[in-house]
Amino acid sequence: MKHPTIKQIEDILQCSITNEQIIGGGCIAQTSLLKTDDGRNYFLKQGYDGCMFRKEANGLIELKKAAAIRVPEVILVTDNFLLLEAIISGNKKSDFFETFGALLANLHKHTHTAFGFCEDNFIGSTPQINTECNSWVEFYFTHRLLYQYRLAEKNGYTDDAFKKAFQYIENSLPRILGETTEAPSLLHGDLWAGNYMVSSNGHPVLIDPAVYYGHREADLAMTKLFGGFTSEFYTSYHHHYPLQDGYENRQNIYMLYHVLNHLNLFGSAYKAHAMQLMNSYR
Repeated sequence: MKHPTIKQIEDILQCSITNEQIIGGGCIAQTSLLKTDDGRNYFLKQGYDGCMFRKEANGLIELKKAAAIRVPEVILVTDNFLLLEAIISGNKKSDFFETFGALLANLHKHTHTAFGFCEDNFIGSTPQINTECNSWVEFYFTHRLLYQYRLAEKNGYTDDAFKKAFQYIENSLPRILGETTEAPSLLHGDLWAGNYMVSSNGHPVLIDPAVYYGHREADLAMTKLFGGFTSEFYTSYHHHYPLQDGYENRQNIYMLYHVLNHLNLFGSAYKAHAMQLMNSYR
């Protein structure tokens, strides 16, 4: 007896699934590779009920519009599953990270008139609020840092020292960030080493986005949070789209959003890191 999801895919695509290879189950979705009787291959994500898969699909579609870097083609999406083009993995070419840096720079040149996105989505399993705003400082504080702080407070991870450190960040954020003159860039939004693949021809492919339009330094800071990107990547990026002075000083404030999110998702092991990032501006 075939799983209802498999039967639904067969009915819509007018094919027969001849093989399902389970890849694994993450904290959000279970994944598998599907093969059809007519030789097609698909990547299936399922196991979550709600709008998360639709939000991910819309993020991939938005990235594809920029025509800057490859993303998996969205085949089908419902509240229960997301069916994508299967990307066949390959080996990195010698200039992989140089190419990756140039392609990301091109993605960030795809801009919008306001910070945010046409809809809210998710960062991991945490809601990500994307209400559009003309001020980057206001957007980043309200919809990124403050949202995560209030979650941490609700989850019982804050104390007096944490509250004081966050209040200092709130008061200092206009000075730390300044008012950018750059147009809002299209961001992947969750760009760590686990969210890119290497295609069969050795080129980068972006997956699992948390898309919005924001300051491009936020994407670059995320690449440095857990490593996995080489110096050639950053050199190439800077060559194709030079960053404004002082970007090194702003990296910690952009990392803070993701560390606060990890605190809320995975617990108090991330509290000390969040404190260190906040206190780095004192």
